[in-house]
Amino acid sequence: MTAPGRVGVIADSTLQGHLLSTAVRAQGYQVVVNTDPEALEKRWLDDGALDLWVVDLSSEDRWQDFLDHLLEEAAAPILFCDGQAPARTDARYPKWERRLVTKLVDFIGKPAVEERLEVIPQRVPQTKIPAPREFDAIHPGDRPQRVWVLGASLGGPAAVKIFLDCLPANLPVAFVLAQHIDASFLDTLCGVLSRDNAIQCRVGVDGAALRHGEVAIAPVDYAVRFRHDGRIQSTGQSWEGPYAPSIDQVIQHVSDGFAGACGAILFSGMGNDGAIAAPRLAASGGPVWAQSTETCAVSSQPDSVRETGCVSFSGSPEQLALQLVEQVRKELRAEEDAGRLMPDA
Repeated sequence: MTAPGRVGVIADSTLQGHLLSTAVRAQGYQVVVNTDPEALEKRWLDDGALDLWVVDLSSEDRWQDFLDHLLEEAAAPILFCDGQAPARTDARYPKWERRLVTKLVDFIGKPAVEERLEVIPQRVPQTKIPAPREFDAIHPGDRPQRVWVLGASLGGPAAVKIFLDCLPANLPVAFVLAQHIDASFLDTLCGVLSRDNAIQCRVGVDGAALRHGEVAIAPVDYAVRFRHDGRIQSTGQSWEGPYAPSIDQVIQHVSDGFAGACGAILFSGMGNDGAIAAPRLAASGGPVWAQSTETCAVSSQPDSVRETGCVSFSGSPEQLALQLVEQVRKELRAEEDAGRLMPDA
């Protein structure tokens, strides 16, 4: 990973300064200084010291002289926040943070991070889950009965691969992977994820179909929706927000196409992508799970979704795979039992 953008935070409230610094760091930027106006050192205003100032003052009238001085002397551009940050547990926080991130990207670009797919090792999974007997009666169909979104960012490919390596070959689930990555690496990512397991992986281009036992990676260059028949369809537009593909949009679009038959798992990553749509999915009855903090390369993304209160299970990639197989087994068993109770026609 190369050095991210260098950001300075100025706030006249210790709490506000902490919230801003935490949000900026969670996106992969470097907070070089966090200070109140009276303690600002002149050296931070010099050319080359920072790439951006983020300023949030609760009483601008009180600090007018300071602001005039800052505007005259600061070499780096200045981003003025448009409102106090809500508490991290507040339902409004994810949207506030998303607005902040979008502005950061507009000012200084995305943080410079590198996902090194070639160093993901070949390994024999410690947990190779056997297929439950309930899977034996499943027949391939044109429309998948269960679709799960896998959301990931930095550190995500390694975690998702471990998860996939643990799964049995005939799992009756279609996956849609929303991975923040450069479009030029999509084919390489497909090869890495499908290596050493029975899960097929391909880029989910316009017109492709979701199928059980396969992973469709959401394209980067354009947004897609998911039709009720399982087909992937371009929206004709770019993904919303600062990162592509948008995990929030993928969750929402899968939920639109497969209401009552979808879930989401958030893996390692930076930022809070997913924290807006995941609570809506959970409110509609869809399960939302997340990789445990201690097993993530970077945990801010699953942590931000956990903080919304919508995550019903957290675990390592292996534990998430076990949980999914057991969840599907129970669903199939319930369907089988219900079928026995139905009267003959």
